[in-house]
Amino acid sequence: MLSYEESLKILKETKALIDGHFILSSGLHSPTYIQCAQLLSKPEKASMICNSLAEKIKNSFENFDLILSPAMGGIIIGYEIGKILNKETIFSERVDGEFQLRRDFSIQKNNKVLIIEDVITTGKSSLECSKLITAAGAKIIGFACIIDRSNGQSFIKEKIVSQIELDIPTYTKDNLPKSLSSIKAIKPGSRNL
Repeated sequence: MLSYEESLKILKETKALIDGHFILSSGLHSPTYIQCAQLLSKPEKASMICNSLAEKIKNSFENFDLILSPAMGGIIIGYEIGKILNKETIFSERVDGEFQLRRDFSIQKNNKVLIIEDVITTGKSSLECSKLITAAGAKIIGFACIIDRSNGQSFIKEKIVSQIELDIPTYTKDNLPKSLSSIKAIKPGSRNL
């Protein structure tokens, strides 16, 4: 398994973790931005992270049948972990603002399902996915992600298995530290297109 330092180095090398002054989709400001798509666009580096996370998942969850990931960010990581652990992997998509299973994906009654995302902050996407599992009469066995940046503030009450936990500060526009207020802010998120 990769250490915290090795994981952090890979995230920075692949530009999945960048420093500057960013306005997040929440409207909050942050000195650090996470873009896991950059990591996942580099298969050799992504493979190192995914293999390490798969090992942690094997050590944390005894047995499960299915991986469910929220689109868009969770699709690749879910697939990679599914390939490593030889588990069926499906994803949910937003339709009219709510996650649904499409493309003939289904969750069978009594399936044990692991939810996997790229990044967990509040956990809202994962919890929306969990409703699909419950509605199918299946069981949620846990949550996993590459980066857990929830700092214990997630809406998820169960344990989150992650490759790396990061405590990234956020600030309101009116409460910026000098180190941020002197740098021009950019909006890198996908919701800002």
